[in-house]
Amino acid sequence: MATQAHGRVLIIAGSDSGGGAGIQADIKAVTALGGYAMTAITALTAQNTEGVHDVLPVPAAFLRRQIGVVVDDIGVDAIKTGMLHDADTIDCVVRLMQEAGAGVPLVVDPVMVAQSGASLLDPGAVGAMVERLLPHATLLTPNLPEAEALLGRAVPGEAGMEAAARELQAMTGGAVLLKGGHLQGDALLDVLVGPDGRTRRFHHARIHTRHTHGTGCTLASAIATGIAQGFPLDHAVARARDYLLEAIRTAPGLGAGDGPVNHCHTVRSS
Repeated sequence: MATQAHGRVLIIAGSDSGGGAGIQADIKAVTALGGYAMTAITALTAQNTEGVHDVLPVPAAFLRRQIGVVVDDIGVDAIKTGMLHDADTIDCVVRLMQEAGAGVPLVVDPVMVAQSGASLLDPGAVGAMVERLLPHATLLTPNLPEAEALLGRAVPGEAGMEAAARELQAMTGGAVLLKGGHLQGDALLDVLVGPDGRTRRFHHARIHTRHTHGTGCTLASAIATGIAQGFPLDHAVARARDYLLEAIRTAPGLGAGDGPVNHCHTVRSS
C-alpha cells in the first residue's frame, strides 16, 4: 500500500551509459519526485555527452519478459515509454496496453533522434507508432522535430504550435504537450492540449547552457510520476516543468559535449 501511495512508474526505454538520458535519467527523475521506478530496457546504447556511439537492441521476447514479471509482481500506476527502436518493440508496448496495462495511464515520449543527431527509431517504425501506439497514449510529449515527423509536415514555429498540438491530440485521443525548446530566441513556449481540447500555454525564459542532455526523458518521466501519484494532468505537467527547469539551471557541468542536468536537486543533504 505504501508503494502505491508513492506512485509506481514502469519505464520502457533505452539505456544511456552516460547516465544523462534514457532509463538512467528516468529512474533519477521518478525517484527525485518520490515515485517508485521500474524498468524494461528496449536497447543498450554506448553513449556519452558527445553522442551515441553504438546501439544494441534487446530482443522483443526478452522485453516482454521484463514487462511481464514486473507488472505481475509489483503492479503499475503509470507507464512511460522512451526509445522504442523498432516496430517489434512498439508492438510489445501495444500488447501491454491491451492486456495487463489496460486502463493504466501511458506517457509516450516519442524518442526518434538523440540530441547528438543519432537515429534512435527505425524510420519504418514511425507508422507503427502513429497507428498502433499513439491511440493508447494518455499524454504524448513531442518536441518540435518529433511533432513534424509524426505529422509529416513542418510546424511553422510558435505560431503553428497550437494547431500542431491539436492535430496530434486528434490522433491520440489523449493529451499532447508540444515542447518548444527548439524555438529560436530567449522566450520559449510549451503547449498542452487536453483530451477535452482545452489549451494551456507554459512560458519560460531560455536557460543558456549546453547542459540539456536528457531533458525530454526527464520531463516525461517527471510527468508520469505525478500522474502515478494521482495528480491532475495540469498539476503533474506544471510540477514536472518546474523540476526540470531547476535541474537545467543547476546542471553539474559534466562532460565535453551536451552535459546532463541535475536530477537530484530535490534531494537535501542532512
